[in-house]
Amino acid sequence: MGNATFAKGTWPMAAISTSDIKNGITLKIDDGLFTVIEFQHVKPGKGGAFVRTKLRNARSGAVIERTYRSDERLEQAIIDKRDTQYLYRDGDDYIFMDQSNYEQVPVSSKNLGDASNFLKETGKAMLILHDDEIIGIELPASVELAIAETEPGIQGDRVSGARKPATLETGFVVQVPLFVGPGEIIKVDTRTGEYMTRA
Repeated sequence: MGNATFAKGTWPMAAISTSDIKNGITLKIDDGLFTVIEFQHVKPGKGGAFVRTKLRNARSGAVIERTYRSDERLEQAIIDKRDTQYLYRDGDDYIFMDQSNYEQVPVSSKNLGDASNFLKETGKAMLILHDDEIIGIELPASVELAIAETEPGIQGDRVSGARKPATLETGFVVQVPLFVGPGEIIKVDTRTGEYMTRA
């Protein structure tokens, strides 16, 4: 997918059949954009086949379930993805730099959702756009962040599963093992928000 831009309001679409549904594609349903997060083709003994889907609203993050007949036509939204680097925060906006043209792109915190917990200056991110509107962001599977605040680490304390809260440089609080101390760099899973390992 190139970096094609479209005039406001043109809503670029492609009609697809329910047999073309796969995880990750974005559909236009009513007035909203929904990303397929799960689907299942069902062929009952009697009656026609159908497709059961779980869809995430690209703007609000809410998850809905929809069922479609196997011969139904749907509108696939054309999505543009841009490689960016996070630069800094400016009030309620997070400023990213498009890696292809070095243009600075402001993104409001409501469009980022939980991703803002893992944004570190100069960190990479993929902005997801539809019709020039930013509808989401993809982060690497894990990021390395410094611990800003936590109880000092206790050497030799390896009690299995024992955890304590730690505030990261982004302000996000994560549960870490007792032996991890302030100032240490840790690897965090951006999908679950969980501590993975010391970096």
